[in-house]
Amino acid sequence: MIKVYSPQNTMEAECLHDMLTSHHIHSHIGGAFLQGATGELPAHDLIGLYTDIADADRAKELIDTWLKAEPVIEDE
Repeated sequence: MIKVYSPQNTMEAECLHDMLTSHHIHSHIGGAFLQGATGELPAHDLIGLYTDIADADRAKELIDTWLKAEPVIEDE
């Protein structure tokens, strides 16, 4: 597996993991449990989102699209 993104927090990692799963891309969240040890570890890049090498380019493309998305505001 290869790291395709460094989420800011566990919630972002879970959302991206679910989004990739919906596109049939297997992913793994690594380091999610390290946040509790931030007094002993550097407080950045603890969490990583990993995919198979074959899916990495497609996963990065989907993540970029997800990050650039804007909220949909419906007219009343």
